[in-house]
Amino acid sequence: MHGLSRLSNGVSSLSPPSSPRHRGSRVKSPSSAPAGGYGGGAGSLRGGGRAELKNAVERFGCLLISAMYRRRGVLMFAPLLYISGILMYMGTMGFNGVEKSSGAVADAVGPGSVYRSPQVFEKLWPFMEAESNRSSNMLLNVWNPKLRQGWKPCIKQTVSQSGFSEFPKSNGFLIIEANGGLNQQRLSICDAVAVAGLLNATLVIPIFHLNSVWRDSSKFGDIFDEEFFIYALRNHVNVIRELPEDVLQQFDNNISNIVNLRVKAWSSPKYYLDKVLPKLVELKAVRIAPFSNRLAHAVPPYIQGLRCLCNFEALRFSGPIRMLAAKMVDRMVKTSSKSGGRYVSIHLRFEEDMVAFSCCKYDGGEEEKHDMDIVRERSWRGKFRRRGRVIRPGANRVDGKCPLTPLEVGMMLRGMGFDNTTSLYVAAGKIYKVDKHMAPLKQMFPGLETKDTLASPEELAPFVGHSSRLAALDYTVCLHSEVFVTTQGGNFPHFLVGHRRYFYEGHAKTIKPDKRKLVQLFDSPNIRWQDFRHQLHDMLRHNDLKGNELRKPSSSLYMHPMPDCMCRKSEARAEYSNTTRSA
Repeated sequence: MHGLSRLSNGVSSLSPPSSPRHRGSRVKSPSSAPAGGYGGGAGSLRGGGRAELKNAVERFGCLLISAMYRRRGVLMFAPLLYISGILMYMGTMGFNGVEKSSGAVADAVGPGSVYRSPQVFEKLWPFMEAESNRSSNMLLNVWNPKLRQGWKPCIKQTVSQSGFSEFPKSNGFLIIEANGGLNQQRLSICDAVAVAGLLNATLVIPIFHLNSVWRDSSKFGDIFDEEFFIYALRNHVNVIRELPEDVLQQFDNNISNIVNLRVKAWSSPKYYLDKVLPKLVELKAVRIAPFSNRLAHAVPPYIQGLRCLCNFEALRFSGPIRMLAAKMVDRMVKTSSKSGGRYVSIHLRFEEDMVAFSCCKYDGGEEEKHDMDIVRERSWRGKFRRRGRVIRPGANRVDGKCPLTPLEVGMMLRGMGFDNTTSLYVAAGKIYKVDKHMAPLKQMFPGLETKDTLASPEELAPFVGHSSRLAALDYTVCLHSEVFVTTQGGNFPHFLVGHRRYFYEGHAKTIKPDKRKLVQLFDSPNIRWQDFRHQLHDMLRHNDLKGNELRKPSSSLYMHPMPDCMCRKSEARAEYSNTTRSA
């Protein structure tokens, strides 16, 4: 981490702006006193003229200093007194050295804390226009081929090390309840397969909880290909559609009567073997609900392999979703003829609830404040009005916690070198004030598409009102893009980035912007186009270098499938040769 950038001062610099840290600024006295002693009483200073001390805290400090000189024994307590004095003094100050007003903590000020993107866009737009319709399209060489390390899927090698030659008798039936949206459900399903393999349990097709936020009543088979799921896992985990009749009768034909084991988040394999397995063997059927994030990242290789097999091979979307998604991808390819059928996809998180939850200011007007207060109260009753809760939009923005606006995403891409012939696919929910905020993005990229423009109302009709199915369409179109842009995090990009690594030889082909640097650029109305473009090219190169990241012990393989789910091409060839010889 480096210090604050000077970009906001309008100074041209070819060095990338650094990500800022919060530091309390050094507060200076209103009048600087030169070296000299006190005289004429506690209320006067020599050398700089007489100046009264402004508050009781300063008087108290002077008394303490005077007492320490008179009574040397007090010097033993000097460190404690010094710290106490500092704390009392800082109590009268806001964060970042700004005085509190009416009891509220002052917001951060400095580079990046103010939304000035429209002014920057107005200044830079003529330069963007001048670089339009370039002869060489950025999408044809956006990623450096030398950085690809040639990884290939090799799940079979991992899951084949099962430790037994034939499928053992099941220890019982495992029932889980997947909650959340599409990719939260995906996480629960894959972890359930891993737990079933660990416990040698028969997995019942997961039940989908009707989430109060997503409000999607879809069942497993509405989103995923149920038959293929069972078939793909047949040699490793036994999966059934529903409990056998005789087992269900033991519980009065009511699944709710089956004991629900409350498992802590990120539980270890040892916990499952010590606590869950005995109950499974005893009762022959157990439930775990909810089942989100209930298995630790670190598990034995075979169990990790089951996660890989489930996520990247067994879980494919249902027939209706696959058919429409394939048509949408084909239409995107056709609209991208100027770039060889390649296009950019963006996961744009500028929905009303996301903007409200971030507590960020954009235009900052009364209408925006009124809208956001209503959304926050409707969705998170009282959470943002709790006593002691401080909302600091400027600090949030400096920290890179604010969702990028469509305007900012467009400026970033134009700065990286994508011209107005680039085809964009935007995956998003309902954008906040869509007409106003999407207009500049369409201005920069006329070839912008969404699922509503790629598919007809008749084609989308079966999916309307089912957010997970609509998300599956977005997921597929983003998966096949040449460049994927993630703007705010979440489960959607988490799974998609890993899936892209799995498909594209280990490289994510993804732009994950450094928003701490971006906000400094967007807060610099006087920045030169050459400097702006240079910073963004550096950011793109950095994303290219980070595309081949390997999984760390504490990371998720759903985002980093190497080396658990993939191996290098040379290793894959050796595995193939050994398999051929054995056959």
